[in-house]
Amino acid sequence: MHMWEVGLQSWVVLCIGFPCSQQLCKAMAEDHPQTMVTCTAPVNIAVVKYWGKRDEQLILPINSSLSVTLHQDQLKTTTTAAISRDFTEDRLWLNGKEEDIGHPRLQSCLREIRRLARKRRGGSQSRDTAPLSLTYKVHVASENNFPTAAGLASSAAGYACLVYTLAKLYGIEGDLSEVARMGSGSACRSMFGGFVQWVMGEDADGKDSVAQQVAQETHWPELRILILVVSAEKKPMGSTAGMQTSVKTSFLLKHRAQAVVPERMAQMIRHIQQRDFEAFGELTMKESNQFHATCLDTFPPIFYLNDISKQVVALVHRFNTHCGKTKVAYTFDAGPNAVLFMLEETVGKFVEVVKRSFPPENNGGQFLKGLPVEAATPSEELLSAVVRDPSPGAVRYLLLTKPGPGPALMENADCHLLGADGLLRSSSS
Repeated sequence: MHMWEVGLQSWVVLCIGFPCSQQLCKAMAEDHPQTMVTCTAPVNIAVVKYWGKRDEQLILPINSSLSVTLHQDQLKTTTTAAISRDFTEDRLWLNGKEEDIGHPRLQSCLREIRRLARKRRGGSQSRDTAPLSLTYKVHVASENNFPTAAGLASSAAGYACLVYTLAKLYGIEGDLSEVARMGSGSACRSMFGGFVQWVMGEDADGKDSVAQQVAQETHWPELRILILVVSAEKKPMGSTAGMQTSVKTSFLLKHRAQAVVPERMAQMIRHIQQRDFEAFGELTMKESNQFHATCLDTFPPIFYLNDISKQVVALVHRFNTHCGKTKVAYTFDAGPNAVLFMLEETVGKFVEVVKRSFPPENNGGQFLKGLPVEAATPSEELLSAVVRDPSPGAVRYLLLTKPGPGPALMENADCHLLGADGLLRSSSS
């Protein structure tokens, strides 16, 4: 189980807002000679799917993949890392709860960051003269503002944020996607904003299995992403276990990796570069369908979609059929929550269709989160053609976002998740 796959049942506020005055920061430096860094990192959603590894330890994929980085104003992980001569052991807090920092993947990232830090300093510098001693222990606190382990790429954002934060703490620069990959494969794609490909690579050591930006987040300003949160519950089978079973048992997965994905990667990059939404949307849906087909082809079969997910798929196809073209596209990762792509001009009308198909139980209060939506009144013709057998309460809430930038350093000390003593801040602090 990924270390970020810890159940989170509610919306979490990240910037806790504890006061961190200049006097307090000065006291921190005097009483606890430590360095503290806080960063954020985004979620990414794959439109050409990654599923299956050729090397479990190095996390090397059996095929390349491509994703869209979502904006951190709506979805992000925040991580604080602190280092001090006073710390007696490495410690980790996730979503307010202390966890075992001995997870192999976390340790892989931590070891690699420390190795890069030693390399940066030439490997010969004395412990006593190093500006930040590599013998000091590190404390890490991390929080998501979205449901964890529910199929919304929590491990990708979590490990990307961990690696980026540790790199800032230790003064490491350059491409860190290879390090992030060691924690969670898709985390390498969260090291960049916009549209990102993860090149599978061929080398046995994984040095060429890295992420590359295809286009910046500003490349397609009209593109919007609407997430339908069907369930915030932890998924029944984690991605790691699911992939291992698929690689062992699915012939479709092998065919897909060898014969289908290479061409689809080239097509998807072209559609994005040309901002061809119809082609982009159609290929995105086919990719999602084939991914879940490999899950069904796995033995025993894996079911990540539920009945509501299938209703969303049918709704999107009815909407597109009525419009006479692909106006909305769905994709599902390893979970039941739908991620829908559309252009800004379509959002208002489609949100109204969703509200009528899945009426909110709380009469609309906080049903729509994220970016503001311009009010629209769908025609009766559209509603009668698209809305079938409404399912009240089936969708918990909607979240509207757009493509966004990669990881960022937080300059405001108020956002630190650790206190002056290097321990987790709490309401009693």
